Amino acid sequence: MGNALRLLYSHCFKPTTAGDSQGKDGVSALSHDLFQFDITSQVPEGLSYHVVSSKKAQANWYRKLLDAWREAKPPPKTPEEASSFVIQTLKRHQKADVEGLLAYYSLPQQPPASATTSLPQGVKFELQTLPVDTKAVPDGDTITVYVSTTDPRESLNVPRDVQLAADQRSRARAAKNYTKADELHKKIIDSGYRVLNLQNQEILARKYRIRLSAMKQGNRCTREFDAIR
Repeated sequence: MGNALRLLYSHCFKPTTAGDSQGKDGVSALSHDLFQFDITSQVPEGLSYHVVSSKKAQANWYRKLLDAWREAKPPPKTPEEASSFVIQTLKRHQKADVEGLLAYYSLPQQPPASATTSLPQGVKFELQTLPVDTKAVPDGDTITVYVSTTDPRESLNVPRDVQLAADQRSRARAAKNYTKADELHKKIIDSGYRVLNLQNQEILARKYRIRLSAMKQGNRCTREFDAIR
């Protein structure tokens, strides 16, 4: 069985030595680490120096990446493809963690420019919100929604103190210092952001209040959406 595994590995993955994850061929290093994770369920030892989340969260990333890698046809071959693959697979995770993971493998921080899509007439932009809780609709005129800070429209506008507080909160929770974590979360909320837990993943998101105002167009009554920040 051991020989069979070594044979499979030699044909499917390029072995790397310790420290190669930060070497020139980040794609091979990533594939190697995913292969190792499939066998041992262990993430690379040095990764924690580059990201803010716990080892448990890191293991969840690698599980997602491994599943996506298996489904990719073909799998990423260039640093740009690998970067886009990581960003897309972990798009609901903290920006600091995704950037740290890319840096660990020396992969580009920016994904390739996505193709623009046309919007319906009269629509100025599309707001990609996280799932909306029905409790967030207190009346018929306004709703509260959240947009992940990994969204390109938001990622460049996150205040530095908010990102820092989110990173510190993650560390505090990992250390089970929940009092400190709650204090930091209050600071984040007061700044117009919130850390949401979706599918056991924490996401830093910006809060929007959306006003729905009726507009009469001919014989139809439509809704106009105004973001209240």
